[in-house]
Amino acid sequence: MTNHITQIDTRHGTANQYSFSHGNCLPYTGVPFGMNYFAPQTTDQKGSWWFHPEDHTFQGYRLTHQPSPWMGDFSHVLMTPVGEAFSELSLFHTQSSYRPSEATFLPYALKIHQLRYNITSSLVPSRYGGILEIDYDAQNQAGFLVTLDGYLAHEQLNAHELRVEFSNYSDCEDKSLTFFMHFHFENAISTIKEHEQESQRFLWIQFESTKTQTIHFGTSFISRAQAKLNLTRELDLTLADFYEAAKMVWQSYFDRIEVEHTDPEQTKTFYHTLYRMFLFPQTFYEYDETNQAIHYDTFNQAVKPGVLYTNNGFWDTYKTVFPFFSLIAKEAYEEMLEGFLNSYRDTGFLPKWLSPDERGMMPGTLIDAVIADAAMKNIRLDLLPEFFEGMKKSASVQSEKANYGRQGTLDYLEYGYVPNDYHESVNHTLDYAYSDFCISQVAGILGDTTAQNQYQAQAKNYRHLFDPETGFMRSKDRNGTFREEFSSIRWGKDYAEGSAWQSSFAVYQDFKGLIDLYGSAEAFSEKLIALCNQAPRFDVAGYNFEIHEMSEMAAIEFGQVAISNQPSFHLPYLFAYAGKPEMAQPMIKHLMTECFDATSHGYPGDEDNGSMSGWYVFSSLGFYPVTPGSNEFVIGMPLVKHAVLHLSNGETLTINATPNQVQHVFIDHIEYNKQLHHKTFFTYDQLMQGGTIDYTLGIVPHPRAYAANELPFSLSN
Repeated sequence: MTNHITQIDTRHGTANQYSFSHGNCLPYTGVPFGMNYFAPQTTDQKGSWWFHPEDHTFQGYRLTHQPSPWMGDFSHVLMTPVGEAFSELSLFHTQSSYRPSEATFLPYALKIHQLRYNITSSLVPSRYGGILEIDYDAQNQAGFLVTLDGYLAHEQLNAHELRVEFSNYSDCEDKSLTFFMHFHFENAISTIKEHEQESQRFLWIQFESTKTQTIHFGTSFISRAQAKLNLTRELDLTLADFYEAAKMVWQSYFDRIEVEHTDPEQTKTFYHTLYRMFLFPQTFYEYDETNQAIHYDTFNQAVKPGVLYTNNGFWDTYKTVFPFFSLIAKEAYEEMLEGFLNSYRDTGFLPKWLSPDERGMMPGTLIDAVIADAAMKNIRLDLLPEFFEGMKKSASVQSEKANYGRQGTLDYLEYGYVPNDYHESVNHTLDYAYSDFCISQVAGILGDTTAQNQYQAQAKNYRHLFDPETGFMRSKDRNGTFREEFSSIRWGKDYAEGSAWQSSFAVYQDFKGLIDLYGSAEAFSEKLIALCNQAPRFDVAGYNFEIHEMSEMAAIEFGQVAISNQPSFHLPYLFAYAGKPEMAQPMIKHLMTECFDATSHGYPGDEDNGSMSGWYVFSSLGFYPVTPGSNEFVIGMPLVKHAVLHLSNGETLTINATPNQVQHVFIDHIEYNKQLHHKTFFTYDQLMQGGTIDYTLGIVPHPRAYAANELPFSLSN
């Protein structure tokens, strides 16, 4: 088995700026789903874009909790080895150059040589802390700089120990959210000098004459004592111990999928995207002195029992991340669900976008899809009754705080749609209708037929916004009148990060019903062809300026299939619902080969918490979860030549795709366990039984007629 984790360069997808994204990723070093991540900071002049792979400046190792530059960071601190005496302390005066080509950027280890000071340092993290080993130039003064935003306090406990406390965040329910760090220095501290500049506090720590320094540190969101406890548990570990432990955890996840492509560069891309899928959501709980899980509840500002997770936007991740976990990381999924339920217990509403707590970003309450998908797969059914209550509450109770629950809940229930005096009303309506389907699925499992029927009926509310004249979903006012002066390429206003082209097909629960609104599968296919075979034009009127998602769609020639953003992820797979999967097969292959690679420009848009990586991973394997909560994966077009999935239940699924050269852009036929597979989808139960999927590929399409039961799930089937 190839040790792919040692070949990952975490700078994948990190060449970004405010106006254009190649992933908007950061080069995160940590452990999978860790509480903290670490990355070199190369600039403090560009806000959330504090790292760029082409910068040659190193300001320090940043402990970070930033899930996206659009969300901002929280509880971040900078740690910098230094080797001079300073007359003035600032990042500008203390930063050093480094050679990016000589640095180590691994998921489990960082190594930087600072040219200015001739210092080489290595950082290896754990879930709650880490170790930093520094080799100083013997000619220089051995020092260490801690840069704190939102400084609260520090205390030198003895010659070897220091604790610091600080509070910084982009937004949070607790305006005093405090992060605690406890440092242990192997070689003694000689002096600590403080300097304050604007909102930053610098602690310049100098050591007694030494050529090396080993720094252990523990962190906590709970208390000083907990930070010290987290440190003490690892104080006897060496750098090598940290290294092997972190590497082993990463390898345990990477070993779950073995893939081979005709082009080895594609294998490289696959594993780089796989790495991104195990970063989020992040741990937000710790273990007390009796090894019981506890977490800090920012809403009630109290320490509570149980696990908790943060840094996750369900609008993005429900589509790919959690369906992927259900296949090969079920144990992590099970605990995450428990954590999301604790969010509900703490706040009274199911979470939507956590960072560190509810930010209320993006339309919908799409954790409903995560819950329904797990329930349909018999994952954590013990949590389902309480989840069901939370789902119904979000669907029926208007929160007094705008960031919780649905927007326009009562209006949606009254009109059957969200009126267009609400921002992005079309997407809200469509997402609520899909969530209603998810609630109906859960109600069915729990045997509540009344609720099942009610929410299944509401799941067809998307019909209220369909305009048969234009073939698009359009917003309506409270009188039921469509907004005038319609443009199909106008972004924003009624649509979230897209136009009518990207937003009108979000009917995940009932594409057969949508096809019926078009009048026929042929008419639906013609609409999809029009979506694909036009220029990637856009109108900025809804925003009054060009947002980066527009720029990214326009940068590639794939029509209105804006694969750069989550609302478009399922669009290529919709041809299967019309019985014409062959129409999409070349497009899916070209999207993978033209828009993704293993470089710092590796993504066509914001990667977003593993969601875009999940699109690539699933698409590479040849199937995609269009409708979480349906237990189906729609067949697309495999890029892998060979893959082995070691499933969470112990079974093994083998995938072969032959012949698989550049010219093979169609599926001729499929065999599952040596039997012809005629359906346009696989079921979850089918995949989890293991066995072998053989895709035989071809250079021309092989269309065929499909019976109704061979088409993917729809409520109207």
